Amino acid sequence: MTRRQSLPVRVITVEEVVAGADRLARIVRASGYQPDTVIAVARGGFMPARFVCDFLGLSRLMTVKVQHYAAGAHAGAEARVTVPLGSAIEGEHVLVVDDVNDSGKTLQALRPYLDDLGPASVRTAVLHEKHVTACPADFVAESIKQWRWILYPWAVVEDVGQFLRDMQPVPVNREEAMSRLNAEHGLELDDVEFDRVLFFGGLRLDQD
Repeated sequence: MTRRQSLPVRVITVEEVVAGADRLARIVRASGYQPDTVIAVARGGFMPARFVCDFLGLSRLMTVKVQHYAAGAHAGAEARVTVPLGSAIEGEHVLVVDDVNDSGKTLQALRPYLDDLGPASVRTAVLHEKHVTACPADFVAESIKQWRWILYPWAVVEDVGQFLRDMQPVPVNREEAMSRLNAEHGLELDDVEFDRVLFFGGLRLDQD
């Protein structure tokens, strides 16, 4: 069995995202850190960053994109900033928010980039951090000790679609595809979710 076939997945619900952002905001507040600006790391940091802004009463929300992972746990090129900030942060206290800190390469790429923009301080916050990271975040809602691919509600079509494309041999029908998602990734999708993955992912099963 290949790594792709045995890749364990943990599904995160919208409710868990809200609870995680709540926990993260409380940790930030308890630390005494008072950010002026929140920077969401695109794309996974959008939703948690917005909740953190709401919980901490912050209105200044910006975004930056760091490219590293492709869909379905495919590692891309070396992490780098591909979409810069659209406004200045000089002299500001900045809180960077992302969904997951896996290898740490995203945060490693961000730190020197943001430092060059002259903020008063930068702190990083993530919903989930894996123990294998080479660059720990300052604030973490939940630490993950047993490695899993974290599947967030905003990436189901993208990630599950890639899992299906990677299957060898290709599943011949809907029943086999759903069965193998469960066996190879521990995923159980209902009919609506599965249809959404097929439709928006541009996938067609031979005998569907």
